Amino acid sequence: MAFYAYLLRCNDGSYYAGHTDDIDLRVARHNSGALGGYTAARLPVTLVWSDTFPTREEAFAAERRIKGWSRAKKEALIAGDWDLVSRLARNRQG
Repeated sequence: MAFYAYLLRCNDGSYYAGHTDDIDLRVARHNSGALGGYTAARLPVTLVWSDTFPTREEAFAAERRIKGWSRAKKEALIAGDWDLVSRLARNRQG
């Protein structure tokens, strides 16, 4: 079974990170408002990034990392700009 970390863009332009074992169902549930919370007040949401992990723990760890990232770093991830992701990570350390 695969697990996913994902990033949604909300209707207000904000981002939401999560993890799941069924990405299509989870995005549909976010968009239906069934999950409540942050995304329910910012519908509709759009899946802008996801990655697959072999365990739920690894997907959850990726979610937690991404939640701590700046908006610029999340947007670099969405764009697949790994050089910028790396530069932004170094800038936060210094």
